[in-house]
Amino acid sequence: MFGCEAILVCVVALCLGVAPIPPAPGGAAAHWAFQAIGRPEVPPAAAVSWVRNPIDTFVLARLVREGIQPSPEADGVTLLRRLSIDLIGLPPTLEEVDAFRGEEDKEAYGRLVDRLLASPHFGEKWARWWLDLSAYADSDGYLSDFLRPNAWRYRQWVVDALNANQPFDQFTIEQLAGDLLPAATVEQRIATGFNRNTLSNREGGADLEEFRVKQIVARASNVGTAWLGLTLGCAECHDHKFDPISQREFYGLYAFFNSADEINLDAPLGDERARYAAARPAYEQKRAALLAPVAQEVASLQTEWERRMLEAADHPETADYRWARQWEILGLIWGQNFGEGQLEGTLIVRTPVPERTPEQRERLLDYFLQNGAIVNESTWSELKLDELSKQLEAWKLELPVVGRAPALSENAGGRTTRVHQRGDFRAPGEEAPPGTPAVLPPLGVEGRATRLDLARWLVRRDNPLTARVTVNRVWQELFGRGLVLTTEDFGARGTPPSHPELLDWLAAEFIDSGWDIKHLLKVIVSSATYRQSSKRRGELNALDPGNVLLARQARVRLSAEGVRDAALLVSGLLNPQVGGPSVRPPQPASVSMEGFMNEWKPSEGPDRYRRGLYTWIQRTSPYGQLVTFDLPDPGRPCTRRERSNTPLQALNLLNDPVFVEAAQALAERVQAFALEAARERGGASVEQCLDYAFRRCLARAPHAEERARLKQYLEQQVRLFEEVPEQARLLLAGQGDPTTSVEPAAWTTLASVLLNLDEFIMRE
Repeated sequence: MFGCEAILVCVVALCLGVAPIPPAPGGAAAHWAFQAIGRPEVPPAAAVSWVRNPIDTFVLARLVREGIQPSPEADGVTLLRRLSIDLIGLPPTLEEVDAFRGEEDKEAYGRLVDRLLASPHFGEKWARWWLDLSAYADSDGYLSDFLRPNAWRYRQWVVDALNANQPFDQFTIEQLAGDLLPAATVEQRIATGFNRNTLSNREGGADLEEFRVKQIVARASNVGTAWLGLTLGCAECHDHKFDPISQREFYGLYAFFNSADEINLDAPLGDERARYAAARPAYEQKRAALLAPVAQEVASLQTEWERRMLEAADHPETADYRWARQWEILGLIWGQNFGEGQLEGTLIVRTPVPERTPEQRERLLDYFLQNGAIVNESTWSELKLDELSKQLEAWKLELPVVGRAPALSENAGGRTTRVHQRGDFRAPGEEAPPGTPAVLPPLGVEGRATRLDLARWLVRRDNPLTARVTVNRVWQELFGRGLVLTTEDFGARGTPPSHPELLDWLAAEFIDSGWDIKHLLKVIVSSATYRQSSKRRGELNALDPGNVLLARQARVRLSAEGVRDAALLVSGLLNPQVGGPSVRPPQPASVSMEGFMNEWKPSEGPDRYRRGLYTWIQRTSPYGQLVTFDLPDPGRPCTRRERSNTPLQALNLLNDPVFVEAAQALAERVQAFALEAARERGGASVEQCLDYAFRRCLARAPHAEERARLKQYLEQQVRLFEEVPEQARLLLAGQGDPTTSVEPAAWTTLASVLLNLDEFIMRE
């Protein structure tokens, strides 16, 4: 039953749109998540022989209280496959399996962990974990869903930072405020692309300020999601109904981002800068010669164009609709024409001419020559500015490309933030300077605080949330669920931790290690708790069906990207290149047609087989295979992915082009194995070929019953294809003669069976 206080909260919220914060027993600070992080004393080990590190003593202490025994350690091959998938997102190769089985000493497991943590694929696997939190995508969202061809530069920064084991505190600071660091590097400014993953609306008729505000709200809310594990966004329109966060405090966080603007910065790759610099003088010479005869007239027209637009923007109630629309187009379309941040064109127009950089002046002039005929159409025609603009554009296209990257930059003039009454930006209330929730340690900054102050505050030793939230999400990646189940909500509505002392010990260890992510991972995967078998135990089905007590490991399905990556790896198709722009694997046209005006043209060559991390994410119509396997909504941050089991997934594994190609390639691998065995040993039996294919997919050899069943299936397929040989040729994409296609086709169907096994798409 609801108490009187809870009823009052609901009534006030419904009637007034605001709610008093419900009092917590003992005060708001009594909530466990707001308590300071200490290093709990490690309990005595109840079974010294089982314990490998302090994690196990905390887990075992709880199991002993419940009268439950931990599970035995998984076999070596299972541990190898588990570690490989968890640390680099890929199953082990057959060669890696054989090498690991050949190492008998006690240090082999530790060496394996070190090797995987040092792999360049480590950053790829764990980047996906972080990109979920940042809501990364390659398009704007909303109906028009314009493309973001440079978004991948932020993704690449994440991969590189994780591979370099950048301390998590610096990882945090650079993403939220890299542009504010002293002598900020290009890479540190690229890191602020974290904030550029919010949706952008460039549709005609969109209110520029409305959607700028939506972006700032999203950025402030995501600080709560990604670092604090709090639903801060619930305080946008009124005080939070459950947690001690007022609406004014939400706009204090909002203020940190309200003073920042979207920009795209030059971020050359390789020798791009040198090649551009070499070609630039000739371009400037031709440009100056072309503009010189009309320079005075163009300058006069542009000045008038800017004046009329600013007048319309500043006085919308009396503005000529044509000039209001011209201002709107400048804000919405500028980024599509020049690859800039949304509203960057309007910011340049508002910058006094003497304060504009040469680059800003040139870009604005180019935009004006393409879009400014409205200022005086007759003079425009007389000066033939349309033809001039086309010539300039043609010459510019001949210049070597310089890569650009999305970032944030502080607004020179700053902005005053006010509370939006009932969340309406058109109803400003009291001023809300930058600040943090009072329930957490004070910011402790004299004067006006900046994003850099906020970022440093998040990773201070006395902040009770960031370390807890982060280690909990790492734990979730390795065990299928967090010690706190609600990884997105450490507030009053979230679930309490199953092992509070263990959570705090991990958080303290993380901080004391220098926020070392790889150290944290190594500690966890080295524990006996992690190394347990995942086999279900009958007595636990009733006592602990959700495996909250950690009496065994979890058996979890691979991620959407991991399912495809595994098929590509075992078939030999995977392109292991690390980094680079997004690619588009083949998919049915009906999927891409769901998007608006954005054609999905499949990538060619090796790009067709890149890891799922690099698949282009179109917000309105994401890649179908990833959606089928529970890709989260790319329009919002995700702290924990769903793992469903549907008939569509089985159909996808059977019929999707990439899985058919993987089955074909795996069959070719089996045939190559047989040919090599014929040269070296006089031949390979069907059973040996079956074992080879099985081990490539599952890392272990088949049991006798499995081998016999697979052999029976293979023989059955041979008979079927002998009856209809043309079907064999069709399965092999029309290649080969029908009379010689029977055996390859039969092996292809068997390979498809292996790629469809539950064990193949699961991490034991």
